[in-house]
Amino acid sequence: MSERLDMTVTRVVHNALRRELGNVARAITVHRAGLRRALRAAPGWWMFQSALHVHQAAEDEALWPPLRRALAGRPFDLTRLEAIEAEHAALVFLVGAVDDGLTGVAAGPDLLAELADCLVTGLDKHLDHEEEAVLPLVQAVLSQEQWELFGRAHARWIEPCAARLLPWLLDGADERTAASVLDQLLPKDAHPTYAHRWRPAYEALDLWGTGDTVVT
Repeated sequence: MSERLDMTVTRVVHNALRRELGNVARAITVHRAGLRRALRAAPGWWMFQSALHVHQAAEDEALWPPLRRALAGRPFDLTRLEAIEAEHAALVFLVGAVDDGLTGVAAGPDLLAELADCLVTGLDKHLDHEEEAVLPLVQAVLSQEQWELFGRAHARWIEPCAARLLPWLLDGADERTAASVLDQLLPKDAHPTYAHRWRPAYEALDLWGTGDTVVT
């Protein structure tokens, strides 16, 4: 069934985050004793946590507030939204804790691995929860104008790191999906730059220090 609001960008972000959960999980297993060094050196970790930050920041700024207003008088649905926001807060804390562990020695290898594992498990469940419980509410109660405002916020948040994040987001996406995302997040005159500079530079990266990438 077709969607009233075009959620292509949101679904691409969710799929990209899910794709990388396998790589983070493998890094925890393969590099447990040296996880701090492995993640610090991995471009994939920067892209993963940066994309999560950008996506959540756009939601916090321009999606949850209008959704909360639209759900006034619907306490059960408001509780669903509050649960999602609580999960956001927990994920922000976990990403921050892992990053702190990468720059200091207070977190030993076992604690750092435990925090990263909690992030993998928590984000996987959060993405499912958001898609099952909240995105249908967005489709039902938000206007096209409100959804477009969220899209513009998303584009604004991603703009400073678009050269690195857009190729990462579109890794594995089909041509039609990639074109839709680029049209929504990147000015038309920058599309050749994406194709001829950003994408090749991304493809040359060893994202996780293994010479390959896990796709799940």
